[in-house]
Amino acid sequence: MEHHYRNIKSLIEQTKDKVGKPVSSQVVEATIESLGIREKDTMDDYGFNSIKDLADLVFYELNNDPYYIGSKNAKEIEVEATQPKIIQLKDYFKLKTKIFAQYYSLGIFHLLPVLMQIAAIILFGYSLWTFVGFNEIQSTAVVLGVIVGLISTGGFVQVIGKQASFYWNYQDYKMTNKTINYLHKVGMLSIFFVLTAIFLVNFFFHIYPYEVLFIVFAYAFFVGMLLLMLAPLHTIKQRWMITFAIFCGTAVAIFLKETTQLMIFFTHWIGIGVAILITKIFLVLYFKKLTKNKKSITGDKIKVPVLLYHNYQYFFYGIFVYVFIFIDRILAWSSGINGNLPFLIYFEKNYELGMDLAILVFLLLAGVMEYGIASFTRFIDIGQKITDHKTPEDFNNQIKKMYWQQILILFVSSALAFVLIYYIINASWGFEGQFKETLVRLSIKVCVIGGAGYVLLAWGMLNSLYLFTLGQAKRPLQAIVYACLFNIVLGFFLSRFWSYEYSVLGMFCGAAVFVAITLKAMTEYFKNLDYHYYAAY
Repeated sequence: MEHHYRNIKSLIEQTKDKVGKPVSSQVVEATIESLGIREKDTMDDYGFNSIKDLADLVFYELNNDPYYIGSKNAKEIEVEATQPKIIQLKDYFKLKTKIFAQYYSLGIFHLLPVLMQIAAIILFGYSLWTFVGFNEIQSTAVVLGVIVGLISTGGFVQVIGKQASFYWNYQDYKMTNKTINYLHKVGMLSIFFVLTAIFLVNFFFHIYPYEVLFIVFAYAFFVGMLLLMLAPLHTIKQRWMITFAIFCGTAVAIFLKETTQLMIFFTHWIGIGVAILITKIFLVLYFKKLTKNKKSITGDKIKVPVLLYHNYQYFFYGIFVYVFIFIDRILAWSSGINGNLPFLIYFEKNYELGMDLAILVFLLLAGVMEYGIASFTRFIDIGQKITDHKTPEDFNNQIKKMYWQQILILFVSSALAFVLIYYIINASWGFEGQFKETLVRLSIKVCVIGGAGYVLLAWGMLNSLYLFTLGQAKRPLQAIVYACLFNIVLGFFLSRFWSYEYSVLGMFCGAAVFVAITLKAMTEYFKNLDYHYYAAY
C-alpha cells in the first residue's frame, strides 16, 4: 500500500507538470498513457484495475485538493518567470525612465569603438583605416575602399541580425552558429564578386590606375570582413567584444606605425586583420562552449530558399541604407564643377570634414534608438496583456503616445548633439586646437545641413525598426529606395548646376522622404496596432 501511495503522488505531480489543471479525466488518461504506463501495470504499481480508474482519481485530486488549485504546467511556469511583469498604465513613467537610463547609456557605451578611433586620430593623427597624412589620391583610394566594403556587406549584416536572432531567441544555438558561418562565407564571396565586377569595368574603361585599384580592393575586403565578423556580436549580446577587437586592432596598427617602417596601408591592413582574427576566434570558442552536447531544435541544415524568402527585403534594406549614406559624397566628389578632376570620383577634403562632423549627430542618437526599440517591444507586449479586448483603441493610443514621446527625446538629443558640434568647431579645445587648422565655411555649411539630414535618417530608421518588429519589411525597403532615388536626382542637379557642396541637400531631402514614407506607414499601423502585433506573431 505504501508504494501505491508514493507512485500515485508521483503520477499526480507528473501529470500537473505536463498539463497543469486538466479539463477532463480523458486528458489525464491520455497523459498517463503518454508516460508509458500500461493497463496491466496499474494494479501492481497503483492498486487500480484500469488506467481509466487511475485517471479519475488523478483528475479528482488535481481539481479538488487545495494544494493543486491554480496549478500550472512546466511551460506555463517558465513563461510566467520569463515574461515581463505586468504593470498598470499609471506606473509607465517610472518604468520608462528606468528603461531609458538603461538603454540610452547602453547605446552611448557602444560608441566606445568610435570614440577610440577619434581619440587615436587626435593623439596620433591615425586610426584603424584613416591617416591625416594621406594625400588626396591616397584618401580617394582608402575612402572608396571603405565605401565598397560597407555596401558589399551591408545586406548580409542585416540578414545576420534578422535570421540569427530568430534561432537565438529559440535557443537553437547550433543553427545560430551555422547561420552566422554560412552568411560569413556568402558575404565574403559577395565581396569578391563586387570587386571582380569593378575590376572588369575598370579594365574596359580605364577609370583608375591599377595601383589605386589595388588599395581600394584591399580596404574593401578588410573593412567588409570586419563588418561581417562584428555583426553577430549584436545578436548574441556580446557587444563588448566589438570594443575589445577594435581596441586590439587599433593598438597593433598604431604600434606598427610608430615602431616600424611599414607603409601606412600595411599597418592598417594588419590592424584590421587582427581585429577580424580576434573576433573570429571568439565566435568559434563561444559557440563551441554553447553548443557542447546540444542538438539543433529547428533542424540541422540551412534551407537556402527559405532563408532567401524570409530575408531578401532585409538584405536589400541593409544595402540601400549604406548606399544612401554615401550618395552625396560620391556626387560631390565627382561633380568637377570647380575644375577638372584627375579621376571620375576624387576625394574633396573640405566636404568630407563637414560630413564627418555631421555624422557625429547620428552616432550620438544611437542611445535614443536603443531606448526606442527596447521600450516599444517591452510596452507593446505588456500593453496587449493588460488592455481589455473590448477597448483596443486604448492600447493603440498608449503606444502611439509613447512613440511621439520618443521622437521628442530624439529631437532634444539632436539639439544637444548640435551644441557639442558647435563647441567642437569654435572652442579652443576643438577642431582647430587639435589639428591646427581652421574649418572653412563650406565645411560648416555641409556639417549643419548634413547633421539635420542625419537626424531625419535616424528618425526614419527608428520607424523602420518599429515596422520590422511588426514583421513589416516591405515599407521600410520602399522608403529607403525612394529616398536614394530622391537623393541621387536632387543631389546630381544641385551639385552640377549650383555648387558641388549642395549635394548634401539631396541627402537632407532624401532623408525627409524616408521619414515621410515610414511615418505614413507607422500612422496606418497605429490605427490597428493590436491586429498587426497579433498578426506578426
